[in-house]
Amino acid sequence: MSRISVWEFRKHLPAVVVGSSLGALVALEAGRTALAAPLVLIAPALGLRRRWIERLPPGDPLPFFHHGEERELFIHRRFFEEMTQVEADRDPPVTPAMVIMGGQDESVPIELVRRVWGRWQASGRLREGSRFIEIPEGDHGLTAHVDRIADEILAAAALQS
Repeated sequence: MSRISVWEFRKHLPAVVVGSSLGALVALEAGRTALAAPLVLIAPALGLRRRWIERLPPGDPLPFFHHGEERELFIHRRFFEEMTQVEADRDPPVTPAMVIMGGQDESVPIELVRRVWGRWQASGRLREGSRFIEIPEGDHGLTAHVDRIADEILAAAALQS
């Protein structure tokens, strides 16, 4: 997935790359190899590697609630097994990054995301302009906060100019 993203990024040279949930991990991983654009990571699935595999129910494919579609979709077990091998959140992004997180996220525990952000801050390698934005009443979809998210995307684009 991140290889396809890298190809698209190089083709279009975006001013900002936005990813939500698992898409935030794709954006983060692709950003390590191809981008100079700031990242806006919405409800990013940071810190979930081990947690995913430990909590997977038996069976294949597995039902997974897709917030954008607002329904369950099926994902093959292999996807989750391969995701445990990806360490997209190990190091801070190489470009400025904004993490937008709902305090009431029911899919990605905010404590895990805060822990990863704290590790990035402690490394001293977060780029200038990077910010952690918590929306206390926000859930995983953050659909009630699209105006705020749009403002943050525009702020990230301003970092590029």
